Amino acid sequence: MAIADPANRVFVSAVSIWEIAIKRRLGKLSFQGSASAVIHVNGFYALPILPIDAEEAGGLEWNHTDPFDRLLVAQSLRAGLTLVTADSRIHAYAGIAVLRAG
Repeated sequence: MAIADPANRVFVSAVSIWEIAIKRRLGKLSFQGSASAVIHVNGFYALPILPIDAEEAGGLEWNHTDPFDRLLVAQSLRAGLTLVTADSRIHAYAGIAVLRAG
């Protein structure tokens, strides 16, 4: 599986855009322009945060305190999506399809 494969639909979570905005504000990430605009420019699909995602993220039986990661996992489980990440803690979560980034 590859993101660049035109047969794949790529979703970008609002959670990721939110985290990018926070890290940019704190000076932890150098990113110019609008992260949300990049989604559409690249032909990706925006994945909104639904109330059920928040509820599921809070209820995950997982000792991971990062709310962004918990939301990403909950969204991936709900929507049956493969999560692309370099985070080994997410790779260790059972029951989620993960593609290693980086």
